[in-house]
Amino acid sequence: MKAVVFHGIGDIRVDDVPEPRIEAPTDAIVRVTTAAICGTDLHFVRGTMPGMKPGKILGHEGVGVVEEVGTQIRNLKPGDRVVISAVLGCGSCAYCRRGLFAQCDNVNPYGPRAGTGSPGSPEAQGPFNGLQAEYARVPFAHTNLIRLPEAVTEAQAITLSDIYPTGYFGAVLADASDGNIVTVWGCGPVGQFAVLSAYQRGASRVIAIDGHADRLEHARRRGAEVINFNETDPVEAIMELTNGIGADCAIDAVGVDGESPKSGPAAGKDDERNREEQRKISPNLDSGGKDGHWKPGDAPSQAQTWAVESLAKVGTLGIVGVYPPADRFFPIGTTMARNLTVRAGNGNHPRYIPKLADMVASGQVHPEDVVTEHEPLTDAIGAYREFDMRNPGWLKVALQTT
Repeated sequence: MKAVVFHGIGDIRVDDVPEPRIEAPTDAIVRVTTAAICGTDLHFVRGTMPGMKPGKILGHEGVGVVEEVGTQIRNLKPGDRVVISAVLGCGSCAYCRRGLFAQCDNVNPYGPRAGTGSPGSPEAQGPFNGLQAEYARVPFAHTNLIRLPEAVTEAQAITLSDIYPTGYFGAVLADASDGNIVTVWGCGPVGQFAVLSAYQRGASRVIAIDGHADRLEHARRRGAEVINFNETDPVEAIMELTNGIGADCAIDAVGVDGESPKSGPAAGKDDERNREEQRKISPNLDSGGKDGHWKPGDAPSQAQTWAVESLAKVGTLGIVGVYPPADRFFPIGTTMARNLTVRAGNGNHPRYIPKLADMVASGQVHPEDVVTEHEPLTDAIGAYREFDMRNPGWLKVALQTT
């Protein structure tokens, strides 16, 4: 079968690889019909998130049709159309029973203190091959495959695998609720759904911050007030918009590959700090990338710093942007001085996907406009390169296997 395979930093290829097979009675084999490229995949290819094993199939977002099930799978059958959760859980341990699937004790074979189980991820998150392939093995399929309502289209369904539940989880972590003013840092796909989810949970105002005009326009269409950090100092703008009080809640949807402002009044203010942090987080990183591609962001903690500085006293920061274990930088002093609450983590996707799928099926939500590019799996490398450059219009890429 064809699959997108990681061979090393800056080196990914569409290879012919063996098809997966049932390895445990709780497995299922899914014929993938649509996969997607995530910003997290770019962390791996750029080298800002270490630990990827050469030979691993990439991708953690997928929709498909069940081909085969293990003997202990009793809620699914071949032919069922499903979305595959990007976060894996066993469905039986104490954490899964509380809805905390990202901290499952059993799904990751490296032990209960290992990382969140996820396909196509660094080895610490489990040996699971990813979903940018024609077929995939899904462990504990009774929990990690969610049957799709017939009314949900393929473009809608792929958003339910990761980006929509991650954005929703960001709003949960930030405690976005009735009457709150919420800031969303980063207007990539997860940021778009963080804007939507903050409003769904009752926010009165959402302010979205990014440095790319096309992404800000997407957020504006979702009702957000937008700030381009290449045109204005975002902290000053937020304080002005909130009468000097700050936002009640903030959602970091950026992660380690954050970008610094290249123009405007905020440019250059934190460049020295950002360079020092990047050297310590990824000392062997090629900051220039290869041929202009796979170039990492240059401001690993910029979004967090701005978010903390612009929060009201006793506000809450929810972090769903991905940061590597080597990242030890956070504005803890300001956080303590203002009695802020910080909550972070990987999303508990199996907890939220069914509810979000029902909202999509009923027509309450139309998430498909976030998926701006549709490319065949065989052209995945070119799509990766365009998405990596953050080119206008390339907000989210779906990969079609047929």
